Amino acid sequence: MERTDRYISPLSERYASEEMQYIFSQDMKFKTWRRLWIALAETEMELGLSENGKPVIDKEMIDELKANADNINYDVAREREKEVRHDVMSHVYAYGVQCPRAKGIIHLGATSCYVGDNTDIIVMTKALKLIRKKLLNVIDRLSVFADRYKALPTLAFTHFQPAQPTTVGKRATLWINDFMTDLEELDFVLGSVKLLGSKGTTGTQASFLELFDGDDETVERIDPMIAAKMGFKECVPVSGQTYSRKLDSRVINVLSQIAQSAHKLSNDIRLLQHLKQVEEPFEKNQIGSSAMAYKRNPMRSERIASLCRYIMVDALNPAITAASQWFERTLDDSANKRLSIPEGFLACDGVLDLCINVTEGLVVYDKVITRQLMSELPFMATENILMDAVKKGGDRQELHEAIRELSMRAGANVKREGRENNLLDLIASDERFDVSKEELERLLDPSRYTGRAVRQVESFLEDIVRPVLSENSGELGIDVSIKV
Repeated sequence: MERTDRYISPLSERYASEEMQYIFSQDMKFKTWRRLWIALAETEMELGLSENGKPVIDKEMIDELKANADNINYDVAREREKEVRHDVMSHVYAYGVQCPRAKGIIHLGATSCYVGDNTDIIVMTKALKLIRKKLLNVIDRLSVFADRYKALPTLAFTHFQPAQPTTVGKRATLWINDFMTDLEELDFVLGSVKLLGSKGTTGTQASFLELFDGDDETVERIDPMIAAKMGFKECVPVSGQTYSRKLDSRVINVLSQIAQSAHKLSNDIRLLQHLKQVEEPFEKNQIGSSAMAYKRNPMRSERIASLCRYIMVDALNPAITAASQWFERTLDDSANKRLSIPEGFLACDGVLDLCINVTEGLVVYDKVITRQLMSELPFMATENILMDAVKKGGDRQELHEAIRELSMRAGANVKREGRENNLLDLIASDERFDVSKEELERLLDPSRYTGRAVRQVESFLEDIVRPVLSENSGELGIDVSIKV
């Protein structure tokens, strides 16, 4: 029966995918703890850990640990934690209950951060890979959109004021370029993540030096062996009891950068939907407003912006935590990490699902786009009109002032009188320009004013985007589910 008398995070209920939720689940956490305990025990056995010439760990112990690795007795661990108030030791005890032969060597020589910190690194790495997969799919959807509309002229804006024309596809490349920058940053961080390893209480590995009777060369082999068993290339070279919390800051900053790009995308879509040029997907039975039945609000783009703001602010948490750690470790990071890291990932996962959904189904109203462009294009064509008039023998300074005056009159006709832009009529009736209305209209082919936009889209997609998508073709084509 569903509980309705307690707080439930909307990140789980409304936004994040099942896949990302599993990565930060109790099952993932505690199964990883057990994998780490197995890796440590195996390493100690393989390095010949012995007492009075007899092996401390044997294969039967390892087999027993492996047989119970996924069979977590949560009830035992919970009851034990009520007594000892320590989550790691509670799970060491619970694992030992299932593995009576091996219980004495579980967690041997390690401190709590061996399982806690290494698991955090493993979980963040796995979560970054899922974020990467979804980021690639956003880029893929947008690249299809950019290519499809690369030659459709549209009004470009600076300061949200009409500027020179661009194309719908060229504008989409600006979104893609931001996300490509995020992908580069993500790959850099992902490629530099190292496991903590097993460093001991203050990072000196003193407990392992004791276990191996002062054999420095043997102890030095522990971290590389654990790293290999857990699928990492290496461990951090030095640490206190914990890995440096700057890693958390670096990781969440990647999510913040993705959020910045997604927020920009969602804002542009919201503005375009206001202009009735481009619309996010709107389902057949979707309700846009409880009061105004005709409305089609950009609800998903608004949700993207809302979650992105949360992620960007959340990035302050690990930054402040990293800055405020004392010496080899303090525990004022723990409660904050339990919130800021998972929720940053869950929110970013939700954002990317929304971005995939929105960019896959964007609706373009080309006739509205053309009409709005043509209403402003006469102003933007004045430079060409001026040049043609000068070629016919006109005085540039005099004609420039004439166009300025006529543009002001046409602008007032639009803004104050609410009429159509009549600049071409005004120029055609002015003898100083010696040009007919028909000649002027021939100058108003929008494609004449979009510069290299089409070629820029083609080059960007061909040279920059598609090679990356081709290299990662196995990651593309995912389906996402939007809950609300």
